[in-house]
Amino acid sequence: MKTFAATDLTKNVGDRTLFKKANFLINEGDKIGLVGLNGSGKSSLLNSLVDPNELTSGEINTPKDYKITYLRQQPELDPEKSVFEAVLDGDDNIFELVKNYEKALELFNQDPNNDKYKKSFFDLQERMNNQDGWDLDTTVKTVLTKLGINEFDKKVANLSGGQQRRVALAQALITESDLLILDEPTNHLDYQAIKWLETYLSRIKGAVVFVTHDRYFLNQVATRIFEIEFERLNEYSGNYEKYLGQKAKNEEIQASTMAHKQKLFKQELEWMKRGPKARGTKQNARQNRFGDLKAELKDQPQTQSDMEINIAKTRLGKDVFNLEHANLTIENKTILKDFSYLINRKENIGIVGVNGAGKTSFLNVLDERIQLDSGILEVGQTVRIGFYTQYSENMDPDKRVITYLEGIGQNVKAEDGSRMTASNLLETFQFDSRLQGAFIRELSGGEKRRLFLLAILIRQPNVLLLDEPTNNLDIQTLTILEDYILNFSGTVIAVSHDRYFLDKITQKLLIFEGNGVITELLDTYSNYLENEANKKNESHKKVTKSEPVKHEKPENNKRKITYAEQIELKKIEPEIEKLDERINELNKLLLDEHADYQDLMSYQAELEESNKKSEELMNRWEELSELGE
Repeated sequence: MKTFAATDLTKNVGDRTLFKKANFLINEGDKIGLVGLNGSGKSSLLNSLVDPNELTSGEINTPKDYKITYLRQQPELDPEKSVFEAVLDGDDNIFELVKNYEKALELFNQDPNNDKYKKSFFDLQERMNNQDGWDLDTTVKTVLTKLGINEFDKKVANLSGGQQRRVALAQALITESDLLILDEPTNHLDYQAIKWLETYLSRIKGAVVFVTHDRYFLNQVATRIFEIEFERLNEYSGNYEKYLGQKAKNEEIQASTMAHKQKLFKQELEWMKRGPKARGTKQNARQNRFGDLKAELKDQPQTQSDMEINIAKTRLGKDVFNLEHANLTIENKTILKDFSYLINRKENIGIVGVNGAGKTSFLNVLDERIQLDSGILEVGQTVRIGFYTQYSENMDPDKRVITYLEGIGQNVKAEDGSRMTASNLLETFQFDSRLQGAFIRELSGGEKRRLFLLAILIRQPNVLLLDEPTNNLDIQTLTILEDYILNFSGTVIAVSHDRYFLDKITQKLLIFEGNGVITELLDTYSNYLENEANKKNESHKKVTKSEPVKHEKPENNKRKITYAEQIELKKIEPEIEKLDERINELNKLLLDEHADYQDLMSYQAELEESNKKSEELMNRWEELSELGE
């Protein structure tokens, strides 16, 4: 078993310590979720696992052949390469073989009578047979398809940012690694792709370390949690749910222990102040005890103070938004078409749907930043909007944090009637005195978003418009925001793709389906996604089973199966049959009560690998079968 060992890892940025003396092991098969406040050092820790030179001090030890693959939030892909080439952009010989084969296949399909192309194609096909290149070729296409990328020959330069991100994820997943590091792997993935990725990561043999704000994903995949808090790295066993339970219990115990020690410390301090004249053995022991207690309290790990949103809310009348026969077209895209809708007080509405359907534009209409082409928008007289946009607005990077917030509001009224200064508010949002004096440009991306959220809330809005609030906010801040929303007496309208967030805070959904089609649904976002996935699966089954469809003329944009893929299809069927036979044998072997324990472990491992291989081959078989129809 290959092990990654970290000893006394410390990272300083200027005069700021992100983490210090971090010690941990990463074993084969570990799935580790990394959590912590924005700015606590999560990205710095990921970077240092790949490049120890990023550390201020500390040591990393791995076996000589230990391979690490890192998916960064902003991956770099060669824009001139095709999707398929970009995924195989490595130095492995098998990667090079598959890339050359795909190029030869393209040339052969263009001119099958060209002797040069024909010879090159058949030579490479033979090498593919000898070196099991078909397995990699199948895996690449399967992974890309599962991630929603179907045009393998398309240039990277012609992909959207989200598509490029998915190609980079595919590249990371197909690379055989001892440690796979993923920074926000679920970004730009739809529900089905996320569910597939959960299963894929849970099954791979190597270790995985990942950062995500998707708490459902974290709960499904993680077997351990690392948390960076107050310059320390703390470890928890189990998934996100178990982490929450362990953390709550630890903090309860720690609070009790701290209270007892502080009481003893005060008693000893009083004794020291009295200054007894005699300094015998007994008195010396008490002095030593006092010193030990003082050192213990100083070195005691801090607990995270409760981040809370304790800002008083302004009254909201019954009328909020009323849209009547609203129409809006932007850049030839229909956003609203004869849309009438009433939004009331104390409603929490989730806005979901396809990209480009106008979800953000709808929020801009409600905030009157975009005017309707026709129709009526009535806004209640008492409405005071707080608009949390995707980009932090009006934040001068050369202003200090405290100056920026003081410019928005001072002596803000709290829910209990007291007044809070800008400094008090910043402290409740985990901006200590050092960060309060920092320039905004010195903050991390997540810290800027947390500051922007605070700037919105201190204006005491009674209507919140939230555009992708889970982007770049850490889990703790999201949890506090969710709690605030659940106790909010106003109205909340949130555009989000985060299942956990929407499930927790919304009672209804507005689904933007494109071309001005908007439907209302009284259900959770997870249920909606599950139902949509089931509909697609049922539709797919009906299409593949329905005889008349086979005789329909294929669409012009659907490509035909290539000669090489016909060969591949013929080879897949016997492979599937052979795997199925072996799976049946293994299931019988596992039921043998007299089997040796080591044999049973071996059978189980082989069964899992065989099931995974069978699923991949079935997916590829279905894909090629559809092309061949």
